[in-house]
Parts: sequence; C-alpha cells; structure tokens
Amino acid sequence: MALKSIKDVMKTVQRPEKVLQFGEGGFLRAFVDWQIDIANEKAGFNGNIVIVQPLEKGMIDAMNAQDNLYTTVLRGMKDGKPTVETRCINSVSRSINPYTNYDEYIALASSPDLRFIVSNTTEAGIRFDSEIDGVPVTLDQKPQKNFPAKVTAFLYKRFQAFKGDLSKGMILIPCELSDQAGLNLRINILRYAEMWQLGPDFINWFDEACDVCSCLVDRIVPGYFPLLSKEENGKTQAENLCEKLGYEDKLLDSAELFHFWVIESKKPHEDELPLVKAGLSVKWVQNMDYYHTRKVRILNGAHTSSVLAAYLAGSNYVQDIVCSEKVGSGFNEPNADAQKFMHDIIFNEIVPSIDGDQEDLKKYAQDVWTRFQNPFNPHRLIEISLNSVAKYWTRCLPSVTQSIKKNGSVPKLLGFSIAALISFYNGTEIKDNAKGQKCLISKRDEGEYENLDTLPVLEFFAALNKETKDAKVKANKVLSNVEFWKEDLTKYAGLEAAVAGHLADIQKNGMKKALAEIVK
Repeated sequence: MALKSIKDVMKTVQRPEKVLQFGEGGFLRAFVDWQIDIANEKAGFNGNIVIVQPLEKGMIDAMNAQDNLYTTVLRGMKDGKPTVETRCINSVSRSINPYTNYDEYIALASSPDLRFIVSNTTEAGIRFDSEIDGVPVTLDQKPQKNFPAKVTAFLYKRFQAFKGDLSKGMILIPCELSDQAGLNLRINILRYAEMWQLGPDFINWFDEACDVCSCLVDRIVPGYFPLLSKEENGKTQAENLCEKLGYEDKLLDSAELFHFWVIESKKPHEDELPLVKAGLSVKWVQNMDYYHTRKVRILNGAHTSSVLAAYLAGSNYVQDIVCSEKVGSGFNEPNADAQKFMHDIIFNEIVPSIDGDQEDLKKYAQDVWTRFQNPFNPHRLIEISLNSVAKYWTRCLPSVTQSIKKNGSVPKLLGFSIAALISFYNGTEIKDNAKGQKCLISKRDEGEYENLDTLPVLEFFAALNKETKDAKVKANKVLSNVEFWKEDLTKYAGLEAAVAGHLADIQKNGMKKALAEIVK
C-alpha cells in the first residue's frame, strides 16, 4: 500500500515569519532550519522561516508541494553505537521564487516581524558585479541576479518602508564557507549602495541598525543522495526510512549528529534568537579566530596530515583508519597502524601546538575522532587528497612550525606526514582523466591512482620525480619551494633532515612498514 505524503500526516505551524533565508539546499535545511525548529520547541522562539530561491532554477516547487515540511535524518556514532535520529521540520512557512513571484518576495521587506537573514549561496556568491552577461546590475531589477545586490535592494526597500526606523534593522548571518563571509557581504552591500547612490541616510541606517555577522558552521550534511543507495532488502535507504516513519518524504535531508555554530557579531543576539537556551551548540562571540583555528588545525588538519600515508598503505576510507573493526560492506579491514598514526598526530602533536584551552581542544578533538568513525558517511581518502599541497599549507604547516617553535624539535609524526605527501605525488606523467582533468598518474601497491591538484604542483612533482629518486634532494626541493609554502621551510632547524630520513625509509621499506615503524 502506498504511503501517505508527509503533509497528510504532519502539519505546518503558523508563527510570525522572523527569518528570511536565501538558499533551499540541504545544508541550511539540516543546520539552520533544524536549529530554529528546536528553538521553537524548546526556547519559545516562535518564529518561522521564509525560504527564497537564490537562483532562477531550484527546488522551491518541491518544497511547496510538501507544504515546506521535511525530515532531517541525523546519523552517526553515539555512546559507541551507530545511531539514527529523525525530526520532522515545521519551521518553514513558505518558499518563494523571486524570479516568478517577485511581489510576494519584496513584500517581506515591509514585514515588521522579519529580523534575520541567513544564506548559503556558496562563497562565490558573495561578490560584487557591476554587470552580469553584459547587463548592468541595477536597483530596479526584479530581482537582481547577484546575491549581495539582492540583499542591498531588499534592505533599501525596508529602510524606505519603515522610514529609517533603527528598530527595524536586520541581523544578517551568511553561512557561506568563507572565513570573512560577513565582512565581504557588508563591503559589497556598501559598494552597491554607493553605485546606486542610495544616500547617506540609508548607509547610516545600515551601519547602525543592521549587524552583518561572520560565522563558522560545522556539520557534515550529505543530503538526500546517500539515501538512494540500496540496502539488503533491495529497497533504497530512503524507501526503508519512509516506511519506518509512516509517510513519504521526497525531501529527506541526511546529516551527521554533530553540530556547532559560532556567530561573530557586534553583540550577542541570543535574546532574540535563543539557540543556546534551546540546548544547541552555538557560540555568540566578537572574535571567532580561535574556533576557526581549532577546526582547521584539528578537523581538517587530521585529514590532510594522515590520509596520504594511510592511502599509500592500502586504506580507502577514513573509516578504514579510525574504526577498530570493519563497519560495513565497501570498507577495508581496519589498519591499526594508520589508526594509531592519526590518533597520535591529533592528540600528541596537533592539539599541543595550538594556543588555547587544552581541555577544550582535547574535547573537540575527541568529537572529531567520533565523527570520523561515522559509518553512514563514508569519506574516500582519494577525494580528501584533492589539492593536498595547498591544504597542507593552511591546515598542517602551522602545527609543524608552531610545534618546532614551542619545543625546539621537529614533531615526529608531522614530519613523517610531509614525507608521506612527497611520496603521494610519485608519478612522472601528467594525463587528462575521464573528466578532462589534468592529473599526475601515481602508484601504490594496489595499482595506479590519479593525483588531482593545480597544474603547477603536478608539473613540479613530475619534473622532480624524473630528475631524481634521492630522498635528500627531494626533501630539499620540496621544502624550499616558496611557491608552495610562502616561505623556505629548510630554515627550520632539523626539518629537512627529518623529512629526508622519513622519505628514505618509505622508499626503502614501503609505506606499510614505514608507517608501522613510526608509530612504535
């Protein structure tokens, strides 16, 4: 028997519309909208979200077809066991396509209830365009294609509607994956205000009444597509989930259990958006540098410093490294040496190298370790390896150099990770792959693989590998490459000799034996 639709089983809840959201994708729905749904239930926020489709094509029709109801499917490890938690989200009141229903969209600028704007239009979306496809970006377009231009026009309409009332300003929280999304959005709004000659009164109102926040978002949201994989009964994960839920939901949104949101603002807005009161992992701060550093160095740094060695040792997924036993079909048997390498590099070298509360850093590192074990989000090492040189510079090198400065010696495992990076780029031939991408054809015991990076990086390693096999020469040329590291790393006492020694061990014994030896 066919299942009923979610809208026949669940009901929408009428509340004041306090949040305008640019973007209907899986991330915002499983992160921001999920949190606001909980704030409605547990902290009396009493506010709904209006979703605006930022591009001409999107999934607004699918949202409205379900009365904007959908289910989040949170999956991960909890208390050492795989756990699934579902929640029907009723915090979205309506979804609007401004390209076909502009009047309904712009009428929101006059709403006295509206207070927040959130977005996720990709970091490339926060840019200034004076024209698009040869057409000038103007105030009277309905709507503007550029996201900051849309926001500027919306805010100007609001300024006019309320005659510059300072109590009707907006709190903007762009969730694009950029360190300075808030700052960049604010700058671009001011540029459009100047280009369109909106006047000093509007600019003063924007500066005094509005708060444009930067933020750090931390949750892996695979979305709907992983739920399309088949399970043992021949049905997809989505079909089986809907049968358990008792309704059909074409907008299921999967995410990990973990969430963390740091919002950098002029002042805390917890009184208006009571996320902390609702028990959510949210921080309102005036400077989020520490949290950004914590995430990049521990979460991202753990990946980049560990996965290249693990891949060369035969592992294919993060779960092959961090899990003590095989967690499902498709995964390899656990690699105990790779597991110890990643664990020790995080807790013994990366965490101590970071300035800040060591207990907080260790707790976050433990959360990261648990997240890596999530069997529901298989993460391929070869995908993590994309652009490893640039990633190593931003994510890992600060841990290396700060550890040397603090301790006066080269951290053993991080030093080995540089040798592993050099070993990973071991090819001599650059080819176009099936997708037309330039790649370096490299080898491990299990066969060939494709190194994907910028062409200058690939050309450097191809030339180096043709020129020499000598570990000392390779270590010197890689570490002294200022284009890679923005400095000559051979100036750090002992680093060149350490990397050369590790590289020689890898070349002589292979990665599996070298990895086993380094973690003894």
